[in-house]
Amino acid sequence: MTKNNDLPNRQTGLNPAQKEAVDHKDGPILIAAGAGSGKTHTLTNRLKKLVKNGVRPENILAITFTNKAANEMRERVFGKQEAKNKNQGPLFIGTFHSLGARILKKESKLVERTPTFTIFDSDDSLSLIKKLMKEADIDKEQYSPTLLQNKISTVKNEMIDPGEYLDKIALRIFEKYEASLIKNNGFDFDDLIEKVAKIFETHPQILEKYQNEFRYILVDEYQDVNPSQYKLVRLLAQKHQNLSVVGDDAQSIYGFRGSDFRNFLNFEQDWPNAKIVKLEQNYRSAGNIITAASAVIKNNKFQKPKDLWTENPAGSLIKIVGAESAEEEASWIADAIQKLAISNSQLKSSRSQITNYQLPITAVLYRTNAQSRSIEQEFIVRQIPYKIFGGLKFYERKEVKDIVAALRIAFNPQDSLSAERISKTFNKDVAAYLNQELPRLGKELTILELINFFLKNSHYFEYLDKHHKNSKERQENVNELINFASGFKNLGEFLERVSLLQSADSPAKQSMINGQMSVVNLMSVHLAKGLEFGNVFVIGCNEGLIPHQMSYGSQDELEEERRLMYVAMTRAKKELCLSFFNIPSRFLYEIPPELTETINLSRGKKELPDEDEMYLENF
Repeated sequence: MTKNNDLPNRQTGLNPAQKEAVDHKDGPILIAAGAGSGKTHTLTNRLKKLVKNGVRPENILAITFTNKAANEMRERVFGKQEAKNKNQGPLFIGTFHSLGARILKKESKLVERTPTFTIFDSDDSLSLIKKLMKEADIDKEQYSPTLLQNKISTVKNEMIDPGEYLDKIALRIFEKYEASLIKNNGFDFDDLIEKVAKIFETHPQILEKYQNEFRYILVDEYQDVNPSQYKLVRLLAQKHQNLSVVGDDAQSIYGFRGSDFRNFLNFEQDWPNAKIVKLEQNYRSAGNIITAASAVIKNNKFQKPKDLWTENPAGSLIKIVGAESAEEEASWIADAIQKLAISNSQLKSSRSQITNYQLPITAVLYRTNAQSRSIEQEFIVRQIPYKIFGGLKFYERKEVKDIVAALRIAFNPQDSLSAERISKTFNKDVAAYLNQELPRLGKELTILELINFFLKNSHYFEYLDKHHKNSKERQENVNELINFASGFKNLGEFLERVSLLQSADSPAKQSMINGQMSVVNLMSVHLAKGLEFGNVFVIGCNEGLIPHQMSYGSQDELEEERRLMYVAMTRAKKELCLSFFNIPSRFLYEIPPELTETINLSRGKKELPDEDEMYLENF
């Protein structure tokens, strides 16, 4: 789809909508930037234009969510060398937290600290909570320190009254925790925003000082702000109202972190005189991908609609692949990726091992990290080089290693390393019982019965809840291991398979493409946001995975799941494949059929199963 009036200006490199956003003078502006529409290009050009128009750099504040995004913006504004040398003058480009730290160094006395304060990271914070619980004689077996840490973080990020939100035990520790931070001249990570917002609320003269310093405020990824970040920005911008925000409500996928995309949707209510500019031309993806993703996201009720389009060719049809199992799905994807590879040797069969890989930039995306297991195993067997982004490979994950250690003790009572792992993981009584009983039960119970024995007698899911913030994700990894183990009748065969997969888990010979290693990128959809790849395979497009079964009871959560699907689809530049096993995701039925090529591996049909029939059969 082409709109000639929206072609980029050759002199400025900006299309008319981008130029309108860049040239906006004073007052609030919302830049609603669709996927791949050049939002960073627009934001950095707007920043440059402000300086060109005479705004003093020290009066401009540009806020991002990550250091990576801040560095990219600095490079675009100052050039790579100047940004590297930090010769950027007084212009502030940084994250919310770096801004908070900067302000607190000047205003620390207002919150009973000195400018030489320490910033407590998550581990420091948890250690302090555990220490305070011990001093207060609160048994961590009865009250999880990790849960308490999460509650304290919620109080600060959402800026809510701790007395109304916390129970008596949590409130007691919260008060001791805050006092200890003051005593230690420290702030935790959440304080860097919450304490600054509170200073602004309670000290009008301090707020006015920073309002006059930061007369022009630019915020990237505005759809992801949480309540404390929202309040901080709103207070700072109140006086001069020169607030520029850019983002895309269709890519708001961090509700679990406390972000609220309604701040984006309600921008015009907060700032009645706001100018709204929509960036709707996509420069990234093939036309069929954009049309398909747009058709999916249009089913969300709460959104700021955009008519995303592209001048790029329509490209290939989107492949929708149905399999009987995760293993069959992984096998098909491995076949497809091998066909993408440019090999120096002739591909003799779809199961052959290829060396000297030259892969186009390719990614496999999934809703939950547990889904990587089947793909990793298939890639290892075929020697397809891959890299896990933002996490450990499946058999390196703690919860997987804990269960495998228990099974090894059951199979080989002389395995002292596995017994030592159990002893280090659990308290003395639990560890002693497991190390005593598992060798005896190894000859009596099946694999699944042994795993169940371990989980039950170690109270393992409770253990994960108490010690890890991402306990649900870790439980999914446990369930995936159980699913894989269920295919083995013999414990020895299972452990041998796991050991061989671990030992074979080394990259095949890799070649360089444009200075990058030729590997397949494996990552969650959440981590893929902001990235792009020539070829994208989205696995596990099943009911129960995307949308995740935990979202079924909430319309808001279902809509966030649809935004996740939209983000996954729009990472692809040329080729997009959506695969499923068992019950296909409802989102697949929202893609216009004429844009798809359906391959049903088990049913021999080139169409999705009848939606009503599938749900009647399975629910």
